[in-house]
Amino acid sequence: MGARGARAFTPIGYRSLKSVVDTPADTSADRPADGPAGGAPPQVGWWQAVLVYREPKVLAMLFLGFSAGLPFMLVFSTLSAWLRSEGIERTAIGMLSWVGLIFSLKFFWAPVIDRLALPLLTAWLGRRRSWMLVAQIGIAVALAQLAGSDPSSGSLLPIAAVALLLAFSSATQDIALDAWRIESAPVAQQGAMAAGYQLGYRVAIMVGSAGALWIAAEAGWQAAYLTMAALAGIGIVTTLVVSEPVHSAPRVSVEQEQRAMAFIASRPHWPRMLREAGAWFTGAVVCPFMDFFARYGAKLAVLILVLVGTYRLTDFTMGVMANPFYLDVGYTLKEIAAVAKFFAAFATVLGVLAAGVLVAKLGALRSLALGLALTVVSNLAFMILALLPDPGAVALALVVSGDNIAMAVAGTALMAYLSSLTSPAYTATQYALFSSLYALPGKLLMGFSGAFVDRFGYPLFFIYTSLLSVPALIMIVWLWRVAPRGLGWRHGMHARAAPRESEGQEQAARP
Repeated sequence: MGARGARAFTPIGYRSLKSVVDTPADTSADRPADGPAGGAPPQVGWWQAVLVYREPKVLAMLFLGFSAGLPFMLVFSTLSAWLRSEGIERTAIGMLSWVGLIFSLKFFWAPVIDRLALPLLTAWLGRRRSWMLVAQIGIAVALAQLAGSDPSSGSLLPIAAVALLLAFSSATQDIALDAWRIESAPVAQQGAMAAGYQLGYRVAIMVGSAGALWIAAEAGWQAAYLTMAALAGIGIVTTLVVSEPVHSAPRVSVEQEQRAMAFIASRPHWPRMLREAGAWFTGAVVCPFMDFFARYGAKLAVLILVLVGTYRLTDFTMGVMANPFYLDVGYTLKEIAAVAKFFAAFATVLGVLAAGVLVAKLGALRSLALGLALTVVSNLAFMILALLPDPGAVALALVVSGDNIAMAVAGTALMAYLSSLTSPAYTATQYALFSSLYALPGKLLMGFSGAFVDRFGYPLFFIYTSLLSVPALIMIVWLWRVAPRGLGWRHGMHARAAPRESEGQEQAARP
């Protein structure tokens, strides 16, 4: 009865892993190797690494990154400026900012986006682009609704509801867009894909903040938000133009999920509703966790998670004290705006572009190590700035520019590395979890930054933040020694880019 029941049971609304992939279940999960089979991958020249930016999908990421960044400021600081200009109390404005928690909770519905097919749209556009399009339409509608809102009417509930829709649509776009980016290009190009995304994102940040404020000053807030709603069409057009990536799944992932489904199906005495819920939860939530540990093994998986959780500790703990530091040293608000912000924007663009080339040339692990090394140097530069009696604006510009280049290189390298960790079977779910993991420890630790400065002062604080990068550096060195060569983390564009399917393959691939 168990085996027969297992074959006969098909949960309503559940899409098995085999039904959402395009390649046969017995194919490898490995993204195609760019180099020849066997032997060391060929060397990548710097010019060849730069040419990665000519790839059409890398160029598409500029526009998709713009689409992802556009709603961010419009639901936070720009909306706050509008509300304050209408006389809304600061307490109410602060409470409205809680809608931003949606972005930190997106991993809860990422499994749905990984599995749920949208009627008609999925058949037309595919699994990723259908969700991207729905989310982008939601963004455009929400911005148009905000344009028609009246904060002075007495109730903020309608605005809060629309802001919640905007944040939810934006977070949903992030999930689907991250999955599209990862599945559309090999790991070697993920640095350039991440760079294109971040460049477009930062342009959108400027448009959604300074651009919207300028339009509001000239033509009113309604015109500003209607213009932003129209600009949301950039993402819609790009989604319709780009192609849907081919969906594949490693054999181990398919077989693992089939065993889990067979276990649920072999329990006919359970209520059908419970079995259906169990099938959904197991396939969409439990299996992504099991898949990660099955592909990498427990030891390597734990090392990877420790690296992910510690990599941005320095950025978070130092970043929260940056503006207080500028003011405490004696810089004016105008100097901070002109130097720390203006130069930071150009330095960040330079760092992002350089990071895309570095990942293509050096590979994931060396790019991660370089990003951390630059981060340590930039924090020590802040320590020197804190010790100078009269640092001046030039010193601030140099230090801030170096820090933003370091953050851009580290952030882009980490984005590319996280992309390499996901399985094509669970791209959206696993990337959402990884991106939440890398931010959580730093956000918890940065709450103590002010207390550290009050007790020990800025010079020791910057030494402390520099030392926070040491655990991640140790993890990188450790991974360099123990990770299988077949993962492709040591090399550039021609590296093999996916994990092994079994422990035996891992042992065979080790040096």
